[in-house]
Amino acid sequence: MAESRPVGPLARVTAWLDERMPLTETIEYHATKYYAPKNFNFWYYFGILASVVLVMQILTGIWLTMSFVPTAEGAFASVEYIMRDVEYGYLIRYLHSTGASAFFIVVYLHMFRALAYGSYQRPRELLWLLGMAIYLVLMAEGFMGYVMPWGNMSYWGAQVIVSLFGAIPLVGGDLVEWIRGDYLMSGITLNRFFALHVVALPLALIGLVFLHIVALHHVGSNNPDGVDIKKVKDENGIPKDGIPFHPYYTVHDFQATIGFLIIFCAVVFFAPEMGGYFLEKPNFEQADPLKTPDLIAPVWYYTPFYSMLRASTFPFLGLSAKFWGLIVMFGAILLPCILPWIDRSKVKSIRYKGWGSKVMLFLFVPNFFVLGYLGTIHPTPLATALAQVGTIFYYAYFVLMPWYTSVEKTKTPPERVTM
Repeated sequence: MAESRPVGPLARVTAWLDERMPLTETIEYHATKYYAPKNFNFWYYFGILASVVLVMQILTGIWLTMSFVPTAEGAFASVEYIMRDVEYGYLIRYLHSTGASAFFIVVYLHMFRALAYGSYQRPRELLWLLGMAIYLVLMAEGFMGYVMPWGNMSYWGAQVIVSLFGAIPLVGGDLVEWIRGDYLMSGITLNRFFALHVVALPLALIGLVFLHIVALHHVGSNNPDGVDIKKVKDENGIPKDGIPFHPYYTVHDFQATIGFLIIFCAVVFFAPEMGGYFLEKPNFEQADPLKTPDLIAPVWYYTPFYSMLRASTFPFLGLSAKFWGLIVMFGAILLPCILPWIDRSKVKSIRYKGWGSKVMLFLFVPNFFVLGYLGTIHPTPLATALAQVGTIFYYAYFVLMPWYTSVEKTKTPPERVTM
């Protein structure tokens, strides 16, 4: 009997590709036959929104590099040229600068959902570590991009952050000089940051996002109940509480993307500076080594950790307060990496955890906001004291987690997901 041939040009092209690469198999594995829990809610929008922003940042970034000059003499002028003379250049620049803040907003909300529903617990430990690696690379990418306009805040912000490494005993001075590529912040610093910002870090980010998605679809998505949908299957081996990601969640996510873009565009068109939180006023002045801004503070998405850095005000063990501030800041950034191994709760979701986990999480969030605000103001004695208390609580959330998650009384989660 003769072998049947695909009908139609698209079917023939698909068949030709399937003989040479697993196209249909990949689409089925990651979309049409990937079964996601039925009970996704609002908090599950932010993963796809992060991907949308990533694509937007890459596209607008490519467009900006066509007119940007990565030199100390030309960077600021090229940004002004983009804003004033390039057709729709102002729009592309604001899409990119607002997109940086939007990226961190959706990533922070995505991380909050993981904290609330225990998405870092077994078997998703590697998935969480890959997500944290994305977050760390994103922070580096944001910092490098922050320096690009070579405005006065960009210059002095980079000067402050890079000089922190000088507090490291023995190697600090050489390390700072190596990072800057010079004895002070200069054009060579800007040029190497530009190379990292537009080539190395985006490649790392794309690779990590790919691995993150592959790991997610291998172990399966978590859900608000923290129930494993793979445990209850029908006679065909399909999870009874799952639905195909495509078309159900692709349509679901498309609606969320449209809503997000409406809000995002409203900010771009009407408040791209967001009162100085997205684009600081000193950054509309060219970098001037002789003119220090009244207040040197990073962009809002770094300010919680900057606040913790400034909360360290006293030396210890013969090492400077600046060194301990550096340790506290980087420790706070890296500490969430160990969540899969310090959460001893028998359940995943906050819905079924005890009061200890609930109280600690819902105090952790406003504490993070307060630390963020304190990082945007002058370090008065009261602000410093509040930052120190906030830093202690931030660390307590993680350090005490093995205790309060193991002694609290939890509810019994359902065997199947609830709608």
